[in-house]
Amino acid sequence: MDNRGNFTLEILVVAIVIILILGIITLATEISSEKISKGIETDNIEKTINEVCDSLINDPGVPQNWEDFKAKRVGLAIVNEYENVIPNSVSYFKILELGRDYDNLVTKKIFDNKFHSSMELIPHETSISSVKIGDDESSANAYSVNRIVKCDFYKKYVIKDFTVDGKCNHNHRQSEYSCNYFKLFEKNLRSSDYYLLIDESEKNSLSYSIDTTHFKDYEGKLASKTSIYLNNELSSLFEVNDTSSVVFIHLDKNDAKAVLVAVPKNFDKGNLKYDYFTTQACDFVLKAWS
Repeated sequence: MDNRGNFTLEILVVAIVIILILGIITLATEISSEKISKGIETDNIEKTINEVCDSLINDPGVPQNWEDFKAKRVGLAIVNEYENVIPNSVSYFKILELGRDYDNLVTKKIFDNKFHSSMELIPHETSISSVKIGDDESSANAYSVNRIVKCDFYKKYVIKDFTVDGKCNHNHRQSEYSCNYFKLFEKNLRSSDYYLLIDESEKNSLSYSIDTTHFKDYEGKLASKTSIYLNNELSSLFEVNDTSSVVFIHLDKNDAKAVLVAVPKNFDKGNLKYDYFTTQACDFVLKAWS
């Protein structure tokens, strides 16, 4: 082969090497671009769900009781009896309502149809069931955030909490008793069921009595159950022609773990537990995936 043939072969070899190098560079660039794109996507999801999570647990929404009306803006934070927003909190009834229209309120309005998601409320108190709403997780690449929050569960049905000092028509010492009073209308007994709920640790260790300003009861009854139905006892306190009465309840123990509740007639009696009617610590978990 002459010099001209050798030169042609060398050019061919160089061309092949250059093509291979360009191919490797192109492939590496594509892989790098894919990694960058994936990294940006991951950052976007993580940033988005962190922002959404913090917004939900610190904003009650608009209106603040949107769970009873049509939501203009969704939020899960609790508003207490003084109209103050409790930071890092989740209203049990709001999260249940959110679950009834999750696709519209969350997938469309919050995530703009970009992500699938789910939310779970996991009580630290194991006697209370967890709540999960949203999509079924179908991706191994779901991103999640976890916040410790306060949850009120059925606290809105509480009339009196006996860990809080109240007034007493017997002048009982609050260092020895837990007493409080409330106004009861006869019609209330037709629409609600009244219960005295006792923490399991208090069962058989305290007695209770119920009376009014007109009739004082000095005989206590042993709290042998954690859920005590009161409607019959309360109805007997009304005097002839009276439609309302001021009722006092006395527990012979200071700071007794007990609450007086009025629940709807159709309330699930399986949930008549003390823990359900007090503020509880929970994990709030938000997951999202594309």
